[in-house]
Amino acid sequence: MDHILELQQICKTFPKSNFVLDKLSFSLPYGAILGFVGENGAGKTTTIGCILNTVSKDSGVVKLFGKEMQDADTDIREKIGVVYDGDNFPGFLTAKQLSQVMEGIYKQWDNGLFQKYLEDFHLPVRQKIKNYSRGMTMKLAIAAALSHHPQLLILDEATSGLDPIMRDEILDVFLEFVQDESHSILLSSHITSDLEKIADYITFIHNGKLIMTVSKNDLVYHYAVMRCKKSQFLALDPADIIAYRKRDYQIDVLVAHGKEAQRKYKDTVVDHVSIDEIMLLLVKGERV
Repeated sequence: MDHILELQQICKTFPKSNFVLDKLSFSLPYGAILGFVGENGAGKTTTIGCILNTVSKDSGVVKLFGKEMQDADTDIREKIGVVYDGDNFPGFLTAKQLSQVMEGIYKQWDNGLFQKYLEDFHLPVRQKIKNYSRGMTMKLAIAAALSHHPQLLILDEATSGLDPIMRDEILDVFLEFVQDESHSILLSSHITSDLEKIADYITFIHNGKLIMTVSKNDLVYHYAVMRCKKSQFLALDPADIIAYRKRDYQIDVLVAHGKEAQRKYKDTVVDHVSIDEIMLLLVKGERV
């Protein structure tokens, strides 16, 4: 399988905060959306910085379109659209002025497409960006990221600040983007319901370490949580346990194959659960 993005053993240490991005490895195929999930401070934004060369990694290899990107590789940067969680553009600009600036940066800047997105997203052209709401600034950043015809979108909490209706419309835009099988999206998000709708794969990280990368369909249709009493938990095969968490009167156990677990452990309750609960067990739970 060809990959538009590959991370191999990426390490980055911040001595003042004692945070370590520890040998992080995952890949994103062409034509796919990968949801990048972890709690605040897990290392998602640092990882994105390492991908884009805005954070200097200590070791490891990042490949974009099969090549390591250097600072001089403007041809690779042309093919990447980026949206950060926060201010993406100077507040004193208007959307019209922003288009003029972007036209001088990107060879493939498409002002007609940008204007279409401004209209679709109901964004005022002549109002200064500093007077936009948070949701409006995120929509503007998404419009700009898409308007120079990238192949790879890297989105850091790009749907945060949007109301549910607008989020749904933006997700449709992302799904349309990857209909072209030369396109892919890396989407970092706390809104796991968005990932349940559009992601093909989900990568979980915690405290700078990779927990797992798994297909979204496996998570939704096969992963499950067993609700066990202590005696039932002690009888489980450790090989069946991904993570577990003790509650007041039960122990929740994350398993990769819910139906098999139900057949094997007939007296336990097995529930298919949301990505939120799976992430909670992976982050807060314990390993055997």
